[in-house]
Amino acid sequence: MKRVLTNVLTVFMTLFFISGCGYNALQTKEEGVFKAWADIESNLQRRADLIPNLVETVKGYAKHEQETLTGVITARSKATAVQITTKDLSNPKAMQQLQDAQGGLSSALSKLMVVVEKYPDLKANQNFRDLQNQLEGTENRINVARQRYNQAVEVFNGSIRKFPESLTNSLLLHLERKEYFKAAPEAKETPKVKF
Repeated sequence: MKRVLTNVLTVFMTLFFISGCGYNALQTKEEGVFKAWADIESNLQRRADLIPNLVETVKGYAKHEQETLTGVITARSKATAVQITTKDLSNPKAMQQLQDAQGGLSSALSKLMVVVEKYPDLKANQNFRDLQNQLEGTENRINVARQRYNQAVEVFNGSIRKFPESLTNSLLLHLERKEYFKAAPEAKETPKVKF
């Protein structure tokens, strides 16, 4: 009887220890990072889907701006070719590759918007305005999703470093630090408008 009581007490103490050590909290925080990442991917896909329509609309007005349009198409192709899984969120090289590709696309879109400034008729075209508004809204969504992802990463990375979760992580879970989403070098350059 004493042995059964000891075993039951041991099981309850183990469950109490596990519930208070952050085991579940760490996994919930990691899932928060994965969800925030999925939000970024969703918005990046939305942007990639809008670009062909935007390019075709601009092509109709700006036939001699082929270089800029080709640049946008190429950047979109590169950006959609880079695939990141949730396992890659701890890989700095994979994250940098994605950020570089997305930064190149953002830079190409900025150049496209500069081209649009040259064509007042295009800016007045309702289809173009609708597409431009959708793209601007998507860019804002991407920015918000990146910020939320970085907040989730901050919470998660802090959790795996603080006691008692750090102990739980090192003994049981072995979760890796996640990489922040950073701006690509091209994103720091402002596009120049020339008339």
